[in-house]
Amino acid sequence: MQDHHTIAPGGSHEEFWDGRYGVGERIWSGEPNTVLVRETTGLPPGRALDLGCGEGADAVWLAERGWHVTATDISRVALGRAARHAADAGVADRIDWQWHDLTATFPTGGFDLVSAHFLHSPSEEFPRERILRAAAASVAPGGTLLIVGHAGFPSWDPNPPNVHLPTPEEVLASLELPEGQWEVLLSAEHERLQTAPDGEQVTRTDNALKLRRARP
Repeated sequence: MQDHHTIAPGGSHEEFWDGRYGVGERIWSGEPNTVLVRETTGLPPGRALDLGCGEGADAVWLAERGWHVTATDISRVALGRAARHAADAGVADRIDWQWHDLTATFPTGGFDLVSAHFLHSPSEEFPRERILRAAAASVAPGGTLLIVGHAGFPSWDPNPPNVHLPTPEEVLASLELPEGQWEVLLSAEHERLQTAPDGEQVTRTDNALKLRRARP
């Protein structure tokens, strides 16, 4: 079995993530990310962009609350599973599922909410900073950008990938935002419980950056 942290020589990111999602009928909980729920509850629904949507729990949750969502992923396996989730939830008409390799293509349009949760890759060549700058550029005036990432690797992992996990401050600096055009609403680390492969509940540290784009 291929090590789940590596992209095989000559392999693609798409093949890696299709293989990752192909290990079971569902690899995530099916519940929306807690930071998304906390930080977007109360926002007036509009157009949302979910980058790296995976099996679609965040997109479905937003659609259930009136958002029209464009949801993207590099894995067609994940997108198919996400579309079934949306159909089962009765919100298929509110979500546009799009396949994108974000290293090469990006959804068009302006969005009132752009969410990037755990947009990480095991490859050092993944241009995360460039993709997040594109995410910021797609936020409409008055809109919100929410970036959530891991602050460290899981304690049960004996062979973590050799990639840097940036702090919220580093993410903010890498966005290269024009001065005076954005407001920082949240920049912090937080802890959450996750179930390890052996069934034990462990604490993981993540971080979040929430920004609002100024209106003209």
